[in-house]
Amino acid sequence: MENKILPLASMEKLLKKAGAERVGEDAKEALREVLEDYAEQIGKKANEISIHSGRKTIKAGDIKIAAK
Repeated sequence: MENKILPLASMEKLLKKAGAERVGEDAKEALREVLEDYAEQIGKKANEISIHSGRKTIKAGDIKIAAK
């Protein structure tokens, strides 16, 4: 089993904030998987940007550029 970072309770909160009345366990798990994959892709791009800029530290601007 993979280690997951984002808690399922947070996935339910996000979906309810989006208007869902009820949220299935499978929906919470699916959202977590999608968000963690997307966050990892952004993190990799942001790291490349920071290295290209001559830094070891990822900054907020790197994340914003990587997310575009």
